[in-house]
Amino acid sequence: RGLLKQFNVVVVCTTDDPTDDLRYHTQIAQDGEFKVRVLPTFRPDRALMLEDPDRFHLWINRLSEVSGVEVKDFPTLIEALRKRHDYFHERGCRISDHGIEQFYCEETTEGDLNQIFRQVYNGRSVSQNERNKFKFAVLYECAVMDYEKGWVQQFHVGALRNNNTKMFQLLGPDTGFDAIADGNLARCMVRFFDRLEMEGKLAKTIVYNLNPAVNEVVASILACFQDGQIPGKMQYGAAWWFLDQRDGILKQLETLSNFGLLSRFVGMLTDSRSFLSFVRHEYFRRILCNLLGSEMERGLLPNDFDMMAELVRDICYRNAVRYFNFPGVTA
Repeated sequence: RGLLKQFNVVVVCTTDDPTDDLRYHTQIAQDGEFKVRVLPTFRPDRALMLEDPDRFHLWINRLSEVSGVEVKDFPTLIEALRKRHDYFHERGCRISDHGIEQFYCEETTEGDLNQIFRQVYNGRSVSQNERNKFKFAVLYECAVMDYEKGWVQQFHVGALRNNNTKMFQLLGPDTGFDAIADGNLARCMVRFFDRLEMEGKLAKTIVYNLNPAVNEVVASILACFQDGQIPGKMQYGAAWWFLDQRDGILKQLETLSNFGLLSRFVGMLTDSRSFLSFVRHEYFRRILCNLLGSEMERGLLPNDFDMMAELVRDICYRNAVRYFNFPGVTA
């Protein structure tokens, strides 16, 4: 708590599985002495965990238990996720997050989705194409839920996870043996957002990519879906994970400046499990200010310190306040 106060933190959004009861969020919210708001983020990655039927089976059973819905096919899976989405919303959640290797666009029928669900739930593997169909359908339904509630949806794209089988067996997932994926991205990303846009159900969106080779690809696609009504609706997200260093941050800022509006950027995120890593916001500010100062010296930006100061304040705080629109938080 002392660290959060020292860093002048106003809101912290944790990352939470749909089956989480959020009891600690409730405890914190009821503590009148602690002024920092701690809100959940809806992250249903385990609903896409078809590569591991055993873990999928256990998670589905847990989802059935906490939602009160007997999850036995695709429609009941979505019904249960919607109930948990409602539960999170009631407790202040206004953001979803999805960690995916790539976007998916393989459409199919409800009958096929039910068959895929039953096969995996019963411990049998399915093909890559079938997994992609199922993942697209789940992500689409979650995106519609986000739009209906006015949430912001986030996609962290491009991680190739658990690459060292020996260490995975020894230590388990997410223990430091992940890398950058190089899979196909553009076509399915376009089709995913285009379907939502055509149906009038595209929520405010942030995409963080992990492969710097596709910086311009991602930024140019997001620009296709700005709507002219919500400023900065489609956000090219901050440098993430392997790119969260000086060169990666600079490249992200330059790409955003070239393909969008830097002035609408919602700034840095702290995608970390460590409170001490909050200093990366200061690191980001220094890199941003150095970039702007260098361009002012070269005559690429006006030599107007007051104007640049306002730009930095927007990027580092005020844009995020306006974009996420958390109740009770003002710029």
